[in-house]
Amino acid sequence: MGADVRNGKIDDFDRLDREVVALGNDYAQGFALPQHQHRRAQLLYGATGLMHVSTRDGEWVVPPQHAVWIPPETLHAVKFMGVTTRSLYIEPVCAASLRNNCRCEVIAVSPLLRQLLMEAVDLPPRYESVRDRALTDLMLLELAAMPVREFEIPLPQQPALLALCQAFLRAPAIHDPAERWASTLFMSGSTFRRHFRQQTGMSFSAWRQRACVVSALALLLTGTPVNEVALSLGYDNGSSFATMFRRVTGQPPSFYHPT
Repeated sequence: MGADVRNGKIDDFDRLDREVVALGNDYAQGFALPQHQHRRAQLLYGATGLMHVSTRDGEWVVPPQHAVWIPPETLHAVKFMGVTTRSLYIEPVCAASLRNNCRCEVIAVSPLLRQLLMEAVDLPPRYESVRDRALTDLMLLELAAMPVREFEIPLPQQPALLALCQAFLRAPAIHDPAERWASTLFMSGSTFRRHFRQQTGMSFSAWRQRACVVSALALLLTGTPVNEVALSLGYDNGSSFATMFRRVTGQPPSFYHPT
């Protein structure tokens, strides 16, 4: 079998003459990887637990049975909440043909891709056989077909607005008015809304809603009751929250509750 690729490090395998290196790692609750980058693209899949990924461009929450796509040379930090991971490290040229995006993405993971990821970590690092190469090729084809989930919170570059966004993420509230943000930045409401869209690529109301959904996702995965999550975000009741959550994610809040 060659080198052990369970709880291995990509630096030990990065220069292998293979398009894909598959590694598996287990992380303790709350373990944090400081900011770092890889020469290869990375598909980071969490079979269990929750991951928080952050870059200078935004933050992503990755629930179980999802993965985050991290383009080559992207500086990123990851916090793991009791996660067993499977990672694919993919040569940049190959990666560009799969997902031509310079930003991180959270993607759905199909049952087929999930099984392929589980199998991939048992392949020899220098996989040679027809079966092993076919498995790797199928895994890449399936990866390219996976849809993106809207679990990104884009962050602005302008320092004053970034500080407001980060403060909001620490205590999200669905009815926090744009006028309060505009006043803090000494802008009119219309100027603030234009500025916000220019900085984040989203309208303020859409960003506020997205941030609340992503925050809710993390709470739901810990088993917090839906009504409690709804009230903590400023919704009047669980029903209005559930309607919004389904509209944004395509799933009811109960889908992310641990069974």
